[in-house]
Amino acid sequence: PRGEKILMHISNFRPVKRVPDLLRLFAAVVERVEARLVLIGDGPDRQLAAELAGELGVEERVIFLGKLESVAELLACADLFLLPSSQESFGLVALEAQASGVPVIGTRGSGLEEVVEDGVTGRLHEVGDVAAMAESTISLLTDPELWARSSAAARERASSVFSVDRIVPIYESFYRDVLSAPGHA
Repeated sequence: PRGEKILMHISNFRPVKRVPDLLRLFAAVVERVEARLVLIGDGPDRQLAAELAGELGVEERVIFLGKLESVAELLACADLFLLPSSQESFGLVALEAQASGVPVIGTRGSGLEEVVEDGVTGRLHEVGDVAAMAESTISLLTDPELWARSSAAARERASSVFSVDRIVPIYESFYRDVLSAPGHA
């Protein structure tokens, strides 16, 4: 309501998503930037997230929406997407964020390198480096030109590198090769 920045996280709230890092990152950001954290999804660490938000004094700025069927409309409202996971098999939710023009703050070595171009479509840091993730978040949120460049690059990368027109033929070729291999019935 007061021009606050919207940070978003979507996950299954398992330990691999590092929800405590997410809340600590957000707590560091709101010391310098008016923001809200929108959490979408549910899982075993959801209650931990609520408790930690209270301990860190940010519970009034954190919104839990639970599981939702469609998140595209919400992603389009976000300023940044936060994904401090220790592991991501691919980072589809980060790709969805980028397709909406939302830069991503995430982690190296987690599978996000394939989706997020560090320093271009967002920022990637070492797993657990909450301070660096907070600084990158603050930098993007307080520099409108940097945010606009990152947003445009995120949207462009999502549509050019991961478009259906580009990816489907790669899968089709792979399946043709497998099915035509000697010994395949």
